[in-house]
Amino acid sequence: MSTTPTSAPVPLNGPLLHSDPARAYREMRREHGSVVPVLLDGDVPAWLVLGYRELHQVTGDPVRFSRDPDLWNQWDDIPEDWPLRAMISRKQPSILHTVGEQHHRRATMLVNALESVNPFELRSHTEKFADELIDGICPRGTADIVTEFAMRLPVRVLAWLFGFDDEEGPGLVTALNDIADGRDHDRGGQILLLTSMTRLVAARRAEPADDVVSRMLADPAGYTDEEVVHDLTVMLGAGHLPTADWIGNSLRLMLTDSRFAASLFGGRNSVAEAMNEVLWEDTPNQNVAGRWASRDTRLGGRRIRAGDLLLLGLQGANADPQVRTDSSALTGGNHAHFSFGHGEHRCPFPAQEIAEVIARTGIEIVLDRLPDIDLAVPAASLTRRPSPFLRGLSALPVTFTPTPALGGTLG
Repeated sequence: MSTTPTSAPVPLNGPLLHSDPARAYREMRREHGSVVPVLLDGDVPAWLVLGYRELHQVTGDPVRFSRDPDLWNQWDDIPEDWPLRAMISRKQPSILHTVGEQHHRRATMLVNALESVNPFELRSHTEKFADELIDGICPRGTADIVTEFAMRLPVRVLAWLFGFDDEEGPGLVTALNDIADGRDHDRGGQILLLTSMTRLVAARRAEPADDVVSRMLADPAGYTDEEVVHDLTVMLGAGHLPTADWIGNSLRLMLTDSRFAASLFGGRNSVAEAMNEVLWEDTPNQNVAGRWASRDTRLGGRRIRAGDLLLLGLQGANADPQVRTDSSALTGGNHAHFSFGHGEHRCPFPAQEIAEVIARTGIEIVLDRLPDIDLAVPAASLTRRPSPFLRGLSALPVTFTPTPALGGTLG
């Protein structure tokens, strides 16, 4: 890939990016501009797009910046055991790698399946699962609200929406976490996900039910089982981990920032404001792979070669000083952030609504059931999972007054 002589690529797995990404993005932008040459694991070159306008260009032009990974000019140098193969893979029959009219039809199928989700049932089931999780910790007076609650709730709800049995949830959580953080070295997590999805799709093909999978299979376009399996895998990964981190990051903000103290005593507006501020300032999807240049082009003053990989720097773009001339926090109704993406491959609106219901309901249940919840450790000691792509807490230890369980048990 081409860079200017003074632009040495930045390793994307550096400690500063994990501990203080806002500072890391500022330093990258100051040194390299809006399009930064970076190195992924194994010194694999790529471009990180940090400019708000440049990110609009990339996500709004699917012809020049394609979703087709087979265009990548680095495949000959990528080993089979590369840690990021689960996130940056060869072309697969999923919605991620479709473009144009084909993508529109595929996206319509997913939107129709998700729009049929009853919002009242969704909130009711989320409340039920959240209460059961809180029942498991409320008598103790201490808990890790990330690993014991946030990382378990979204997949529990999504499993219900898709049609999975409840007992499959913990295995799916482990697999998704390992894949996202690059720990799935033996690819066991990928195998488990595909096996579980294949079994569920076969069961619903034989006996439809009132769930997302059955509605996808009933689409008149007649998608194959393989295509539905891959789309479900994408939906589960995109729906679980970012939503779990949205819950964890929002609770961290509310427990450490005095502006949100009212919500600890029932103030509901502060919950929504905290969640929106997280999407601007501490978004779970920090960087997303990716787009591939279909021809030689220029972007942000850089010469991009055909086949170069571009990473979408969502958090960096959210903080772009060219559009955020006022550095104050955005807690109101401004939703012009990139946290759900942009362009034809952005997160479908019904999926955004589902994620918001799960996250907000989960947070409200925590505050209702544990009204005097407080951090059990100094805020400065909280650490993040070591991932350049997703930003979530490793743990969020809390204390609260022990209370009896409501009576439910985990299934």
